[in-house]
Amino acid sequence: MCGRFTQRMTWRELHERMDLIGTPLNLRPRYNVAPSQDVAIVRANDDGRSLCMLRWGLIPSWAREPNIGYKLINARTETAAEKPSFRSAWRHRRCLIPADGFYEWRREGKTRQPWLFGLKDAAPFAFAGLWESWAVPAGAALTGSLAERSPGDTVGTFTILTTAANETVTPVHGRMPVILPEDAYGPWLAGEEVPLAPYPADAMTAHPVSTLVNRPANDDPRCVEPITLN
Repeated sequence: MCGRFTQRMTWRELHERMDLIGTPLNLRPRYNVAPSQDVAIVRANDDGRSLCMLRWGLIPSWAREPNIGYKLINARTETAAEKPSFRSAWRHRRCLIPADGFYEWRREGKTRQPWLFGLKDAAPFAFAGLWESWAVPAGAALTGSLAERSPGDTVGTFTILTTAANETVTPVHGRMPVILPEDAYGPWLAGEEVPLAPYPADAMTAHPVSTLVNRPANDDPRCVEPITLN
């Protein structure tokens, strides 16, 4: 799965790498992006690719309550095309989620030890994702960042696709997010068939980090600093 990741790049870096259009966004470095937060993602429009802020945790258009989004932060590549929660987005609403690292956890005694994974060249990359629009229905129980929304308001949400882990990630977790090669960005956004295989293990790095990552409120450079395990 993918339950946390990092977005430490600037809008200009994303503009150059992903050929974006539109008004620049003032992106602050994110060291511990967590579900239910608003996150910068890339969607394709008629005139090009643009960056926008969507809530992490897909809420299907037919959902009566938003809490289903907490269960739909990830979508398995093996079933997403046919699963009711994702199949419409798979066909019509694909996206890219810019990132430069992601976390997975391994049990170390009584501790859930986080590990940070990234690319050896430290370059930004993109997860394959799906997005959806949810219109707030009357009577929905809204809490947290949705508390000020009203019936009829539209909330944009997304999920990250996952696949089997490669040899770098497997010692920590059996699944990993789908990292797309740059030449797959266009085809993926256009709805074409794209291989959603594990990213090459020899192109990735991994190191343990502080358990500060375990709390979403901790979002600073300490989260990504390597540590030495006893």
